[in-house]
Amino acid sequence: MPGSMVTFAANGRAADGYLALPPAGQGPGLIVIQEWWGLVGHIKELCERFAAQGFVALAPDLYHGEQPTSPDQAGKLLMALNIAETGKDLRGAAMYLRALPEVRPHGVGAVGFCMGGQLALYAAQELPDVLDAAVDFYGIHPAVAIDPTRVKVPVLAHFGRLDKSVPLDGARALAAAINAAGGSCEMHEYDAGHAFFNDGRPQVYDAASAAVAWERTLAFLRAHLG
Repeated sequence: MPGSMVTFAANGRAADGYLALPPAGQGPGLIVIQEWWGLVGHIKELCERFAAQGFVALAPDLYHGEQPTSPDQAGKLLMALNIAETGKDLRGAAMYLRALPEVRPHGVGAVGFCMGGQLALYAAQELPDVLDAAVDFYGIHPAVAIDPTRVKVPVLAHFGRLDKSVPLDGARALAAAINAAGGSCEMHEYDAGHAFFNDGRPQVYDAASAAVAWERTLAFLRAHLG
């Protein structure tokens, strides 16, 4: 079933997102968090893919209608993102999913890519009352700091050994610190570069790594969202 744009409440204001429902009509909720490119076709297609696997998938439009057309514009929008307001959008998305009759059971997770991966970690840190699991695909955002002692939501992380954007040592250290602090962060590394999961960008897509990461992600979400 094709998805559609919806509007949901986010701290007293309206926010928009793309919602895709599973064939069975119900399933656990999943927030799909965009790359720095915004709510583009690739992210909507990912919502459809997750819906086909049984999730009620919602991608909030964190740029509120703006769509960059170049890496320079995407970088400017990323840096201009108000993280506190974005957190409100993510909370609103989680609460919207929890209230949907189609979300059964009530578990809600988040999965994000690049900028969205770091925001998925941020959601795991800031929204443990409305979020049950988070998946980070090669997350990066210089303005989003993660305190490993505050990440108590289970996390799955995917990083590429050839990724020149995300220092692998830093990702390893963060995963270890989360686990040492009593949280749970399962990290996997791949012989691939940044954005290896994005099949809309053949210059970076790595099919073999993406396939393994996809299966691990589905298994993780099913285990934690019911």
